[in-house]
Amino acid sequence: MSIWDAPVLDSPEPSVAEHVARYLRTDGESGYLEAGVTNLVLTTVGRRTGRLRRTGVFFGEDDGRYVLIASSFSGGPRHPSWYLNLRAHPEAQVQIKGERFLVRARTAEGEERARLWRRMTDVWPAYDTYQARSTREIPVVVLERVPG
Repeated sequence: MSIWDAPVLDSPEPSVAEHVARYLRTDGESGYLEAGVTNLVLTTVGRRTGRLRRTGVFFGEDDGRYVLIASSFSGGPRHPSWYLNLRAHPEAQVQIKGERFLVRARTAEGEERARLWRRMTDVWPAYDTYQARSTREIPVVVLERVPG
């Protein structure tokens, strides 16, 4: 049995948990597009508990890779839990519509971060507002498929 077959805890935020449940129940037919933005379901390994954690996240694409913005509560002062989990355990599972696959995460830096940030603000302009009100640099996360 793979770790990815273990029980999963959904986001404690009720609206996110409802979104994820709806997405999974319909293979993304309901939930893939929310507010006009593409969404995926991200399952991470908890950095403290080792338990699987699941949430929904807006995403963009860049040359076969998936791009996430770790904005957390519209630019709040702390990184979201899913991002902290990815820093501790970069391998994760993603579901896009009905397809599930493993990815390896890394944080974009320098020019790559700047380019991907611009790409994502074209998709969701509010990210610029989130960054303006935040005291931290909001991370840009790149997910690359794990072969196999």
